Order: sequence, then C-alpha cells, then structure tokens
Amino acid sequence: MKKVTLIILLLLSLVSCNKSEKDKVVKVEKSIPIPVVVEFGFKLNDFDVINDTIVAGDTFGTIIQKQNLGDKWVHEIVKKVKDTFDVRIIRKGKPYTMLRSKDKAKKLQVFVYQPDRLSYYVIDLRDSIVVYKTTKPVTIKRRTIAGKLDGSLSETLEKEKVEGALASKISKVYAWSIDFFKLKKGDKFAITFTERFINDSIYDGVENLESAFFEYKGKIIYAFPFAQNEKSGKLDYYDEEGKALKNFFLKAPLKFAHITSRYAKNRFHPVQRIWKAHKGTDYAAPKGAPIMTTASGVVEQTGFTAGNGNFVKVKHSRTYSTQYLHMSKILVRRGQRVNQGDVIGKVGSTGLATGPHVCYRFWKNGVQVDALRLKLPNSEPMDNRNLPRFMAQMSPLKRELDSVAKLKFTK
Repeated sequence: MKKVTLIILLLLSLVSCNKSEKDKVVKVEKSIPIPVVVEFGFKLNDFDVINDTIVAGDTFGTIIQKQNLGDKWVHEIVKKVKDTFDVRIIRKGKPYTMLRSKDKAKKLQVFVYQPDRLSYYVIDLRDSIVVYKTTKPVTIKRRTIAGKLDGSLSETLEKEKVEGALASKISKVYAWSIDFFKLKKGDKFAITFTERFINDSIYDGVENLESAFFEYKGKIIYAFPFAQNEKSGKLDYYDEEGKALKNFFLKAPLKFAHITSRYAKNRFHPVQRIWKAHKGTDYAAPKGAPIMTTASGVVEQTGFTAGNGNFVKVKHSRTYSTQYLHMSKILVRRGQRVNQGDVIGKVGSTGLATGPHVCYRFWKNGVQVDALRLKLPNSEPMDNRNLPRFMAQMSPLKRELDSVAKLKFTK
C-alpha cells in the first residue's frame, strides 16, 4: 500500500512540474525600430538636422558661414548657385533646414530653403554643388457640407472646420442676391467645394466653390458656376433655372455691417432734432471700413457739404446713379471710371452724423428712391443654346446638395 501511495505521489509531482514549465512566460525583449523620416527627398535619419527660420539681418552667406565652411568656399557656393537660386529672395520669417554629417565635424551637406508652402530650393554640397527647385505635390479633395447658421457665416463655417476664405467666396457669389446683413440664425445652407492638401496631408485652403444653396427670407437660392463661353472659361453663377445671380447692383456698399436707418418719408433726425424725409439707407460700420461702389460707372461728383460731409456720387447709366455720404476719406476723383466693388472711400462720421456710417442714396431717372425695394436688372442672361449644357452640369450637383441637406436636416 505504501508503495502504491509513493508511486501516485511521484506521478502527481511530474505532472505538476510539466504544467509549471508550460506556464512559464518567456520574456523576449524586442527592439523598437526607429521610424524612417523622409523629407525634401532625403532620409533625415542619416543626418544631423537643424530646422530654423530666417531672422532680420540673415543672408544666405551669413547662415552658411556659421557652418565652418571658410570664406572662400562660401563665396564659391554663392557664385555657383546664383543662376538657379537668387540668394536675395531669402525673406524674414521663412523656414530653412540644414542637413549636416553625423560625425564630429558636423559638416554642412544640404541646405533647404522654403519660400512658400508649396515649393523649396535644395543646395546639395555633398559631391559637387547641385541646386534645384521642387514643387510639392498638391491633392484636391472634394466635400459637401450642410448646416444652419449659428452666428456669422464665417463663425458657422469654422464650426464645420472650414477656413474663413470660403465665407468670402460665398459672399462674393451671392453679393447680388443675398443681403448678408439680413441672414438669420437657423437659416439653412449646403455647400460643395474643393480643398488643397500639400503632400496629401497638409491643409492649404479652399480651392473652388462648386455649388451651394442658402435659405434667404424663406426661399432657397442655389448657385452653380457655369461658363457660357467655353473658350474664355469665364465663370458666372446661376440658379437652378439658369437665371444669373449677378445683378447690375450690389445689395450694399459694405461687405459686413448692419442697417441702422432705412429710407423713410418722415424720420426724426438724430442731429437736427426735427422730423424730415430720409432719402437713403444708413449702414453702420467701423471708421475706416472700405466703401464700395455698388455698380460700375463714372464718378460724377465728389466733395463736402455741411449735411453730407465727404461724399461721392457715381453715375452708372442714363437711368441710375448712387451717392455715398459721411466718408472719413474720399479715394476717387471726379471723372474717374470705377468698376463694381471698387473701394471709393472710407467710412466716417463727417457732416451731420452721430457716429461712423455710410448713408447710401439711390437715383432712378433723377429721383431718389429706396434702393432696398427697387427691382434691378440682372447681368447677361443665359443663352438658350447653352441651357441644355448648363442643366447637364447642374443637375448632379443639385442632387448632391439636396441629398446631403436632407440627411443633415432629418436627423
């Protein structure tokens, strides 16, 4: 019996030993590979890399002189690179990179200068002096967004992670159709646009506006770019029916402001303290803000009166004229030809004014009228021969806008 018990104990011991051997975790230390970094066409791991920025007083010569190359060698480098790389173009604030040897000598082997985000110059000193300019690859990516206004257009787009330049593009496209001072919180919009990416990863801004719609006063206004003349490629924007968005006149003489007083037959004058007609529209804005002519024409009159302050009057046709009052500065002269959107003066408070603003006045056939209520002529209409081509281009863009908007607003 004792022998049997001894045998059983030995067997259990062997089993236990085998199990413990299996359970042992063998720790093997793995070396973590160093990632390979390639930039400007060089494997940076092979160099001692110095990244720096041009400061006041820097020149190409003074920068490389600090690398113990010797005055004679520096002069030789400057002489040989001048045909490809004008050393005088180096500007304060621009980045440069130096690739040096990894030994004790730290010898300068490559110098890279970036004049802008898209290009760079390489001066390779390793064997002989080689100079070349390279442009980084740019990828264009397309996306469609939809949303509701919450604050200004720029603020709303920033929340959608879109740069502010798109707001500027949109305001120009819709300048003849939408008074952006009157957009309300909650107004819907959808936009299809393209963006640039350097090396497929570095954001470089908005490229093009492909299509859009905005809700304005309860109505949806579409915008689609189209070139009636395919040879010239000049784009104008049209709605979904092919009607031009661009009107003869801009909606307002300022890009961003707000209306403080409208055209009225009887209004209490804040300075004169009497009731009288107000034959214009007042737009408040900071002093010095640019005032634009709302249509092309010829400057008919400039000057100063006690009531109007500094003013400019522009004749656009036999029928229409506009006037801009209370300027702090006049930037045009009588007889000068101006184009729609040109800056003709700066906002001020000269004359009878309680604060900086522009009083915008409008004449039709020699009679002052309310510019906000006037129905004005459009630009060149869509040629019927181009309508089928426009519809073919527009239809898929409209479907895309509507589809994205539907998904966004039915959540």
